[in-house]
Formats: sequence, structure tokens, C-alpha cells
Amino acid sequence: MEPEPTHPALRRTKRVAWLLDEAIRIPVVGWRFGLDPILGLLPFVGNLIPAVLSMYIVGEALLAGVKKRTIALMLVNVGLDVAMGSIPVVGDLFDATWKANVRNRKLLERSLS
Repeated sequence: MEPEPTHPALRRTKRVAWLLDEAIRIPVVGWRFGLDPILGLLPFVGNLIPAVLSMYIVGEALLAGVKKRTIALMLVNVGLDVAMGSIPVVGDLFDATWKANVRNRKLLERSLS
């Protein structure tokens, strides 16, 4: 089991990243995905809701004083996730594998270490 993060921003973002990118496990193969690709199946708001939730992690990084370069990388991750996620079917598969929120949380963690 992974130790609990010490920085408050890491504790707050851990659950969001997990929920959007890794909350559901496929038995036997152990592959994980979250609500992001599932919400992407909804017409119109399918990419909007995960994008807003993804920006929460970026907002926490801003409040924690993370460098502008790291914030820019996080925004690229979210932007790519939204842009690719808007493509029917292929976008949902991309969302399930790209895991922008886990990537952004790792960027935040490295920045605060």
C-alpha cells in the first residue's frame, strides 16, 4: 500500500485523479480506468465534466506555488485529453489510456518533493 502524501494539495488531488483515471479495475487483466472515459460517452457534456474536474488538480498546483512550466505541462495534458476525448469511440479509448489526471498528479508530486 502506498504511503499517504504529506502535502495537503497531494492529499486533496489523489482521490480526484484516482476517481477519473483508475477507479475501476478489470478483473483478471488488472487494467484500470476511471470515470473520464465513461463520462465521455455522454453527448454534449461528456468531455466537459471531466475537464472541469481535471482543472481542479491544476488549480491545486497553482495554489501550491508550482512552477509555471509545470502548470503549462498540466494544461497541455488536460487539453490533449479534451481534444482527443471529443473524437467518438477513439477518444474514449484514448481517455482510458492517456490518464491525464494521474499524469498531472505525478507532475504535482514531483514539483512538491
